[in-house]
Amino acid sequence: MQYRKLGTGLEVSAIGLGCMGLSYGYGPATEKATATRLLHAAIEKGVTFFDTAEMYGPYTNEELLGEALQPYRDKVVIATKFGIKLQEGKQVQDSSPQQIRKAIEGSLTRLKTDVIDLYYQHRVDTNTPIEEVATTMGALIKEGKIKHWGLSEAGVATIRRAHAVTPVTAVESEYSLWWRKPEQELLPALEELGIGFVPFSPLGKGFLTGNIHKDTQFDKDDFRNIVPRFTKENMDTNQGLVELLKSIAIQKNATPAQLALAWILAQQSWIVPIPGTTKLHRLEENIGAVNIELTADELKTIDDTVSKMEIAGARYPAELEARTGK
Repeated sequence: MQYRKLGTGLEVSAIGLGCMGLSYGYGPATEKATATRLLHAAIEKGVTFFDTAEMYGPYTNEELLGEALQPYRDKVVIATKFGIKLQEGKQVQDSSPQQIRKAIEGSLTRLKTDVIDLYYQHRVDTNTPIEEVATTMGALIKEGKIKHWGLSEAGVATIRRAHAVTPVTAVESEYSLWWRKPEQELLPALEELGIGFVPFSPLGKGFLTGNIHKDTQFDKDDFRNIVPRFTKENMDTNQGLVELLKSIAIQKNATPAQLALAWILAQQSWIVPIPGTTKLHRLEENIGAVNIELTADELKTIDDTVSKMEIAGARYPAELEARTGK
């Protein structure tokens, strides 16, 4: 495993583990013993960076990590998130100081720890000034309840305002070969400010692995059933990107997933993708991406080819997309 730094000093494995899918979002929750074995295997293979949130489950994903990672607590970096609460069965953004205080205590308890290594605002709450959120984060750092803080799917203007109050260590947003919008404004701003970037869904919610096609049937509880990019027509249209990855992967003795992750790692030294999986062999495959080096010519070929492709379908339903980029 290789290691990278987020912000001014949070060292993590170059590839982390997005843990949401173990409990939520992609069908039935993984059986506890199986999920625990996967988490322990990740640690044994050098992964030190684990990503969760109070809303994953909700709450059950933090509980899973709290129990599984407790024996290794001094060896791992745990990132979790605040800012979304359940209200009458619906998710509502709330980053008021009192809600943050309530959320941090719950997360500390479920994660069986005295301190959160990286605490993200899950989505920007337009009813609470970001300066107020950043001030609360500064207080939690002084109190020793968190070490670093970050934002998820936030807009550049919000990031700048937050960073000016309490320095932001990392921003988490979607980024992959089929969602490159962060390259327009976000990545240049993060480089300027010295903030790390943590891409979730770096494999396009599984599509870039090459194992999903127009006839794939998702579980009834799988989030991808409502994602426009995963209609049969759009998946069929987008197969060209997967074929590109397959053709280059063969030359590198790699898989499409490894190539997609290696491409992300090659963009900047302060980018740390967090692919998720429930399967040990996929975990091993993803970790293997750190050993794949793409040449300048290979990167140019990928960029030139992808730039000519039109990726079909939105990455989120309109309601969810409206919660991002604030």
